[in-house]
Amino acid sequence: MTAEDWQVVGFTAWVSALGTLCILPPGLALAWLLARHAWPGKALVEVLVALPLVMPPVATGLILLRLLGRRGPLGGVVERWLGTEIVFTWRAVVIATAVMSFPLFVRAARVAFEEVPAALEQAARTLGAGPARTFAAITLPLAARGLLAGTVLAFARALGEFGATVMVAGNIPGKTATISLSIYNLIQLGQDDAALRLLLVSVALAAVALGAVEWWLRRAPAAGGGRGKVVVG
Repeated sequence: MTAEDWQVVGFTAWVSALGTLCILPPGLALAWLLARHAWPGKALVEVLVALPLVMPPVATGLILLRLLGRRGPLGGVVERWLGTEIVFTWRAVVIATAVMSFPLFVRAARVAFEEVPAALEQAARTLGAGPARTFAAITLPLAARGLLAGTVLAFARALGEFGATVMVAGNIPGKTATISLSIYNLIQLGQDDAALRLLLVSVALAAVALGAVEWWLRRAPAAGGGRGKVVVG
């Protein structure tokens, strides 16, 4: 591994982690709404959230490019107000990884919330806990297994993101090049050995992340198993 390889690995891990962190608050809120409430337009929201899973990643990247470019409705506003460009910078990489991993996290989080018995939440409210207290003391602890699994799955997806990233951020060495983009570039240049090194690192990172969450899930109690340990007061 060269110094350049380590730079690419560190950059990929950093932007993937940041992208995953960015989707947690909106992902949790949306997953909880989808799991616990019925409201007009819910089916449409479900379709929109799932679209990045079935659309070609380059198509998603093209949409982001139109939205975040200097003349786009979002990119133009950011540049005027903050004087900052988004496309072809590390910010575009973070956004691309977040958008592509968001549906996976929402799906996992929604299932986790649906597995929490609604009767426990109702009992907590009967005992005087408000919605926020009930969510923090009952819903989150009992859904923790699925939420952690969804977070790691989203992070692993972000690590391997390629199509949307190359469209909105380009493949700029030392600036926006992730592991996937660097592997593609090395293969194009005929440097198969260097590409293989990065491939092995990518596989190792994903395997460690997935292995860690599998280990934790085997040790942690299921949603219903820790009911006696949840305290509201």
